[in-house]
Amino acid sequence: MRVTDITLDSSDFVVLADYDPYIIQEIRYHSTYNFIGERIDGYEAPVALLTKEAARALKAASAELIVKGYRLKVFDAYRPASAVKHFVYWGIEDRDIRMKEYFYPDLDKQELFNRGYIAKQSSHSRGSAVDLTLLDMRTGKEVDMGSPFDFFGEISHSDYRGITDEQYENRMLLQNAMVRNGFLPLECEWWHFMLENEPYPDTYFTFPITDQLKG
Repeated sequence: MRVTDITLDSSDFVVLADYDPYIIQEIRYHSTYNFIGERIDGYEAPVALLTKEAARALKAASAELIVKGYRLKVFDAYRPASAVKHFVYWGIEDRDIRMKEYFYPDLDKQELFNRGYIAKQSSHSRGSAVDLTLLDMRTGKEVDMGSPFDFFGEISHSDYRGITDEQYENRMLLQNAMVRNGFLPLECEWWHFMLENEPYPDTYFTFPITDQLKG
């Protein structure tokens, strides 16, 4: 069994907006528009944080896509371990399903864990994973990916072909740029990418998300 560490140390993290202001942010777990329907524990500010290594790689992907007429839009980056505990409690103890019709209409809550859509330990808590999409600079709108962020179902799988050719090509445009710059995709979520050479593969961070980082 892999031994993991849990720490409050944020000294190797950066505020993504300071590191790359061209990346757009809509931090869903700071809002009530997410699969639970309330602000998630640990999200004290609507900002994206990442390890320096992940931020550097994401900036390179962003620069590549800007040349092609797109900007990255981030929904989530570093996720405190306390937020993951919030997810788990909601899945096991909380009977509330107020957001079911928007995010998991065809699944029971427990299936979200069994099928890998929600993890009891998240790569986001290691600081080098990010959830994101593309924004078309010409139209100013999000690119059509065939399903919305955090929609749990087969349609959101990266290689799902029951969508239009254009939607699939949009997914591959994002995926190819991310992979070229050092990220790995997740099979069941087209929006999720993790830095392949993540600096803290055995460490889960639990400091809250704020716009002021402390070592």
